Amino acid sequence: MEPITVQSITFFPRENAKENYTDEYDLVTKTETPTAIFRRGQTIHFDIKFDRPFNEQRDTVRVGFSLGPTPNVTKGTRVILPLLHLQTECPKANRWSLGFRGKTGNVVHLHAHIPASVPVGIWNCSVQTNIAGSRDKRSDYKSDEEIYIIFNPWCREDPVYMPKAEDLNEYILNEVGKVWVGSFNHPKGKKWIFGQFDEMVLPAAILLLEKSNLAHSDRGSPVLVARAISAMINSNDDDGLLVGKWDGDYSDGTSPFDWTGSTAILDEYLIHGGVPVKYGQCWVYSAAIVTVCRTLGIPCRSVTNYVSAHDTNRSLTIDKYFDIFGELIENGPQGDCNDSCWNFHVWNDVWMARPDLPRGYGGWQIIDGTPQELSGNVFCCGPASAEAVKRGEVGFLYDTPFVFSEVNADVCHYQEDDESEWGFSRLSINRYHVGRKILTKHPQKNDDLGDSDIWDVTDVYKNPEGSEGERQAVANAIRGVPRAQEHYSVPPKTAEDVSFDLIDIESVPFGKDFDVAVDIKNNSTGVRNITAVLTASSIYYTGTTAARLKAARANFALKPGQKDLIKLRVPFSDYVNKLVDHSLVKLYAIANVKETKQSWCEEDDFVLTKPTMKIDVKERGRLGEDMNATFSFTNPIDLTLTNCKYTVEGHGLIRPKTVDFRDVKGKETVVFAETLTPTLNKQRTLVASFSSKQMQGVQGSTTIIVE
Repeated sequence: MEPITVQSITFFPRENAKENYTDEYDLVTKTETPTAIFRRGQTIHFDIKFDRPFNEQRDTVRVGFSLGPTPNVTKGTRVILPLLHLQTECPKANRWSLGFRGKTGNVVHLHAHIPASVPVGIWNCSVQTNIAGSRDKRSDYKSDEEIYIIFNPWCREDPVYMPKAEDLNEYILNEVGKVWVGSFNHPKGKKWIFGQFDEMVLPAAILLLEKSNLAHSDRGSPVLVARAISAMINSNDDDGLLVGKWDGDYSDGTSPFDWTGSTAILDEYLIHGGVPVKYGQCWVYSAAIVTVCRTLGIPCRSVTNYVSAHDTNRSLTIDKYFDIFGELIENGPQGDCNDSCWNFHVWNDVWMARPDLPRGYGGWQIIDGTPQELSGNVFCCGPASAEAVKRGEVGFLYDTPFVFSEVNADVCHYQEDDESEWGFSRLSINRYHVGRKILTKHPQKNDDLGDSDIWDVTDVYKNPEGSEGERQAVANAIRGVPRAQEHYSVPPKTAEDVSFDLIDIESVPFGKDFDVAVDIKNNSTGVRNITAVLTASSIYYTGTTAARLKAARANFALKPGQKDLIKLRVPFSDYVNKLVDHSLVKLYAIANVKETKQSWCEEDDFVLTKPTMKIDVKERGRLGEDMNATFSFTNPIDLTLTNCKYTVEGHGLIRPKTVDFRDVKGKETVVFAETLTPTLNKQRTLVASFSSKQMQGVQGSTTIIVE
């Protein structure tokens, strides 16, 4: 007698989807041939069809699941489960199990439990059959169907378990969010379509894992998977997802400002077989990480740190040097000081347990896909425990000292000084400039028209400035960073009797003039002769100077108790052709007092704000029925906008679409239209952006209910 042979295996992707929380994936619901997507820690139902009825006493059947090119039982990438007709239950222990549910004709009905620790990825199913007591008549069958197994934040046994439903709705299920840009005085939410359930996204995420060289047996650890994701989002050393560029020339690719979501990026990467996509910057890296993590089942959010330090020499300080005329010396006097303060920097938090750290350091973990520094010879960062960063525990894995510095470094200003032994003297030290504000989107709010969904989470990463907790965290960090001990042993400066205050500018509408102003008061009983320098520069958001806008130098005397206000006016004509990405302006003010040798330096930055795009479309639509959407905004300046283009995107409404647009005249109201065809029901978000050579970042969004 010949052994029973398998004719087919059916995994019922749609029927299993609800229990596995995968019914939002397009691969499950939108395609004619649905794909099986299952979560760890869940039980799945499937059928095996044989060429004849299964005989419990005569037939031997073993069901196997395997992952990767060389699956291995001892490494957890292969399992073989015997079919025992008396075993009807499927124990939900942290191991694979197979249960017999019955049979109908030639079809056997089974269920299997997937342990909450298995590696994630594309698994395959195979079946071995034989005659009981025989070894030489084995029949093998391998299913062609791919089985995606992903993390399960609904499962208590999975390290990514997230207990609150409202958090799961935001950090796993929400396809739309915001990435915060701008300045700490004027943060601006950039609407982003993450699109983690798009049919191209999960396959692209798995491709990234395959290219990461993370061993298949290690892909059960969310810590190691998150670290691999942070490496693979950039392309610096591994042909990852995005090429970074910060010089403003994106002519051979897509400007970071033109992306409105992640799906177009991952789509292009997958279609071209893993060729890195041009171009990204930190907020694009972060948004793409949200998409990749959420599609794999790791809770994730985008987080923006305003005034983010990049400490290149592990001193916990950001050092800036000025010449005797008050001009900033880029890269320091020796050309080797690459410390910088980014106006904002966007990273990610991922939620998981940390069994590799002491108790209490799980929860939010920081990862960063922007290639800044090597970590383990790879451009990646994290996961660093947010709690470890807050406590200054810089000895904990991974990259905690770097992240601690991003939110806590001191900014030190030095100026050329002929009387100094090393040629410079310290102007000032600012212990409260870095990590001014740390923001993310509120999990229970959504604002298409404004930014009421902003959420200040600074206290997750650092203690209040000046508090006992902050002092203790800094002390902990200094003990673990030898170079920082030298800096913190510098004695404080003597008392100063002239007060200076650089007046904050929150924002200026694009096209308007602005003033740099400093309030000064002589608090002494004698005359004070003062030299002051004010400068305004156009900068990249990384803090690098792009162009000098205007500068002024003044010498004046203040009588005892006298106040004065010095100003530098910068008209629109001085900055219109010198702005770069994000339209950020950096202000520096330096002053020296002749009689006391007192020196002072302060800096500030602000953003030139752009108009908001208006979207006119019906609030409700129907599946399959076309809808017309109209987009408009008014050019705020009296100059022609050139090299114009717009992008429109909405998952379930319209695929990402970028269109070249004509020149726009000065003060003209721009209007363009697109046709939407809803393919998914429920609430959907439409996002549009407009950019030109003279002005980027005009954006709008709206919500549509599809029935």
